[in-house]
Amino acid sequence: QVQLVESGGGLVQAGGSLSVSCAASGLTFSRYVMGWFRQAPGKEREFVAAISWSGASTDYADSAKGRFTISRDNAKNTVYLQMNSLKPEDMAVYYCAAKGGYYRDYADFRRYDYWGQGTQVTVSS
Repeated sequence: QVQLVESGGGLVQAGGSLSVSCAASGLTFSRYVMGWFRQAPGKEREFVAAISWSGASTDYADSAKGRFTISRDNAKNTVYLQMNSLKPEDMAVYYCAAKGGYYRDYADFRRYDYWGQGTQVTVSS
């Protein structure tokens, strides 16, 4: 079956950096758009970043632009999210997700087919 397994979350001070990754199995990874979402307590799940099949196209939420970088390695079936200049408001559970089909509607969490279990990112001020 399809599995998405996130890793790399943890505790970091404000201004610091953290990288999270998501290893996929059970699907043809290179044919899926990959996205990162996050959810803080009491808030809705929100889009963070997305990357197209080949990695040629990437998109970010305004809150992530200039600070976060999404990338993928199709040979390793893994997608990454490098987060720099972290702020307390970035604290959340971060989820990776896989979306079949074309690179569109990638910010809509309802369009994604598979989800990881999430990894906690805690930013101390």
